[in-house]
Amino acid sequence: MTTSRRRTPRRAQGELEAQVLAALRTAEAPVSAGWVRDRMGGDLAYTTVVTILARLQAKDAVTRRREGRSFVWTPVADEAGLAAFKMRKVLDAEADREAVLASFVTSLPEGDEQLLRDLLRRAEAEAVPDADSGADPAAGDEEGTG
Repeated sequence: MTTSRRRTPRRAQGELEAQVLAALRTAEAPVSAGWVRDRMGGDLAYTTVVTILARLQAKDAVTRRREGRSFVWTPVADEAGLAAFKMRKVLDAEADREAVLASFVTSLPEGDEQLLRDLLRRAEAEAVPDADSGADPAAGDEEGTG
């Protein structure tokens, strides 16, 4: 006698994390794992939700704080910040960063490549005044009173 079990299709890698983060982003304040589970439809085990939250915390995507006997959770970044985090993680896993970045940039559509160039110029311009101000705040005044 055989029993037939209905198998649920496997989720894509990172899909549950994305769903948990999406639920957290709808919260107006830090929330419990039970709250997240309820927002996701309640078909996941509570322990699964806690495991996902713990993994997200290890990736610095969420923070938690103790409230009573349990924890409440807050997302650290919005979707763009999380995507950037994932991109850095992939880049950090590669041995030849320069090759990966060069391949990435050359594969971008023209509009995205120009956007990236503009963002890099803007970031450089914002960093330059601090670096070229000529003053060393740690050195005290220019008279050398120390």
